[in-house]
Amino acid sequence: MAAKARATSTTLPPAASAEEIASAEAVLGFALPPLLASLYREVANGGYGPEYQLLPLVGAGRTVLSEYQSERSGSAQGETPFWPAGVLPILDWGCAMYAAVDCRSETATVLLFEPNAMTDDGAAAWFVDAGSLAEWLETWLAGTGWYREDAYENTDEEPEDMPPWELAASRIAE
Repeated sequence: MAAKARATSTTLPPAASAEEIASAEAVLGFALPPLLASLYREVANGGYGPEYQLLPLVGAGRTVLSEYQSERSGSAQGETPFWPAGVLPILDWGCAMYAAVDCRSETATVLLFEPNAMTDDGAAAWFVDAGSLAEWLETWLAGTGWYREDAYENTDEEPEDMPPWELAASRIAE
């Protein structure tokens, strides 16, 4: 991961310290999945990864911590709640879409938040992008993620539709 991060990013921010990660977890009220914490602690505080790059965990401006707090707050105040407890936005795809990690899942399931799919049910906006954070990162390393225009260029395969995230409604209700 570190080698690919250095190869694809012109300026990586310094890694987050163990103290910064512990402080973020205290504010969140839950622990980061071990792989995600390792990425922030050992590679960099965001600034690398698929397409638009991982958000920084902490620091100035938009961070994982500030986006989670903002989305949870906005969700709770709106007519249609939409942001689940324990799901951290780690990458902004643009157009209000996020890659997010379910911090309560043993494998750190990566989810896609696609608000354009939301009607009067916030749960309808959530899809499973990858069964684990490790799997999601492997698609980035291999250059085979759904977001790559050329991922299916030389194959007869079509990208599969992402399945809905079945836990969305119960986690949004928390």
